[in-house]
Amino acid sequence: MTALSEPIAAPIPAARPRDNKWIVAIAVTFGTLMGAIDSSIVNVALPHIRGTVGATVEQITAISTSFIIANVLVMPLTGFLGRMFGQKRVYMACLAIFIAGSALCGTAGSLGALVFWRTIQGLGAGALQPTEQAILRQTFTKDEQGTAMALFAMAVMVGPAVGPTLGGYITDTYSWPWIFYINLPVGLLGLFMVWRFVHEPEDLVAANRAAAATLRDHIDWMGIALLWVGLGTLQFLLEEGSRYDWFESGWMQLCAVTSFFSLTSFVIHELTTEYPVVDLRLFRDGAFASATLIGAMMFAMLIGSMFLLPVFMQELLGYSATQSGLTLMPRTLMMMAATPIVGKLYNRVHPGVLIAAGVLLFSIGSYQMSHITLQSGSRDLIWALGTTGVGFSCLFVPLNTAALGSIPRAKLQDATGLNSLMRQIGGSMGLTIFATLLTHSAVQARATVGAHLVSTSPLVHGRLVGLEAAMMARGQDAATAHVMAVGSLTGSVAKQAMVLAFEHVFLIQGVAFLAVLPLLFFLKVDRTAAPVDVDAH
Repeated sequence: MTALSEPIAAPIPAARPRDNKWIVAIAVTFGTLMGAIDSSIVNVALPHIRGTVGATVEQITAISTSFIIANVLVMPLTGFLGRMFGQKRVYMACLAIFIAGSALCGTAGSLGALVFWRTIQGLGAGALQPTEQAILRQTFTKDEQGTAMALFAMAVMVGPAVGPTLGGYITDTYSWPWIFYINLPVGLLGLFMVWRFVHEPEDLVAANRAAAATLRDHIDWMGIALLWVGLGTLQFLLEEGSRYDWFESGWMQLCAVTSFFSLTSFVIHELTTEYPVVDLRLFRDGAFASATLIGAMMFAMLIGSMFLLPVFMQELLGYSATQSGLTLMPRTLMMMAATPIVGKLYNRVHPGVLIAAGVLLFSIGSYQMSHITLQSGSRDLIWALGTTGVGFSCLFVPLNTAALGSIPRAKLQDATGLNSLMRQIGGSMGLTIFATLLTHSAVQARATVGAHLVSTSPLVHGRLVGLEAAMMARGQDAATAHVMAVGSLTGSVAKQAMVLAFEHVFLIQGVAFLAVLPLLFFLKVDRTAAPVDVDAH
C-alpha cells in the first residue's frame, strides 16, 4: 500500500496552556471577599440607614436578615446549579447578580426596596464561597491544598472581621450608600478576571454535561421546595427570635415547627430519591462529616465573639464603632499572618494536631477575655485577641482541607455547598446562643449583686453618703441629691452586672469549644491518596 493510500490522521489540537494558579485564586477570591464583608458591613450603618428610609429599630433588622436568608437558600444548591450550567457560569452569574444588587441597594429610598435588593444581593452571594472553594481545589495540586484553603480562609474569616471597621469608616467619611457602591469596581474587576482566567477542567465539563442531560428530565422540585421552606424558616427563627421573645410568639412557634418538619422531610426525601438536588450521602464520609461539624461550631464561636466584643467595648467602655473595629484589628492581623503559615504546615503536620492546637488556643484566649473589666484598655485585649486569631487560623485551614480531601472531583461543589451552609448556620446559631446567654447572665448577675445592696450595709451607706455629698456640692438640694445618688449607684450595679455577664459568657465559650476535641477521632486523612488531577486544566 502506498503512502498516499494511507488514511491521514486528524491533527491533534494543541493543549491549552494552564492558567496561572495565583491569578485564578485572586480572580475567584474577589467575589467571596465582598460577600463575606457584606454580611457584616451593614451593621454599623443601620442607624444612618434607618433615618433615611424611616424605619424603626425593629424593622431595620430585616436588611441583615433578608441577606442571610437568601444566602443560605442558594448555598446547598451550588452543586446542582454547577452540574446544570457549569461552575464557571454559575460563579459569574451569581457575581453579576451580587454586583447588580449592590448597585440597587445604594439607590433604595424605602425600607421595602432596600430589603428586596438585599435579598437579590444575598442570592448572588450564596454560591460564591462554595464555588470558589471547588475551583481552588481543582486548580492547586494535592500538595498545595493547604495553601489553597489558606487563601479561601483569608476571604471567609477576614471579611466579616474587617466589615464593621470598613463600614464605619465609609459611613462616617462619605454616606451609607457607598458601602454598597464600593462593590461595583471590585466586583467588575473580579468578573472580568474570572471570565478571562478561570477555565473548568475538560473532564469535569464533560461529566457536568452528562449529568445535566439527566437532571433536566428529573429536577427534584420537591427537594428544592422542602429545602427552601425549612432553611428559610430556620434562619428567620435564628435571626429574629430574640426580637419576638422566642417561643412566646406564635410566629416563632410556627417557624420552629415548619422548619423541623420541612427539614426532616427533606432529609428523608433526599436519601430516598434517585436524583437528589443535594447529595446528603456525602456525610457518610467520616472526615467530611466531622470536619464540617467542627467548622460549624468554629463559626459559632467566631461570629459569637464578633458580636460580644464590640458590644462590650461600645456599651461599657464607651468606644465608637470605628474605635471598637480598630481594637479588634489585632485578631484580624494575626489571622492574616498565621493562615498562610498553617497552610504550609498542613502537609507536614496531621490536621488533627493543628485543629486541637486551634481549639486550645481559642479556649485560652476566651479564658483571658473572661477577665476583662471596666478598667481594661486596648492593650489588655491584644493578647487575648491575638491568641484567638491564631486559634481560628489553626482551625479553618485544616478543617476545610481535610473535609474535602476524600471527596470525588465531580462531587466537590456539592460538598463545598454543604460545608458553607453548615458554617453559615453555625454562625447564626452562635450569635443567637451567645446573645441569649448574655441577656440571661446579666439578669442573674444583677440579681446577685443587687442582693448585697441593702441600706443596712456600711459599704452601701458610705457610698450613698459620698455620692449625696458630691451632688450637693454641685448645687443640688438634699432630696434631689439622694435620688440622684441612688440612681447613680443603681447604674453602677447594672454596669458591673454586665461586666460579670460578659466574663461568664466568654468563659462558657472557651469551655464549650473543648467539647469538639472528641470529634477529632473521626477525622482520618489519607495522605497516600492519589493526587487530584489538575492537568486537564
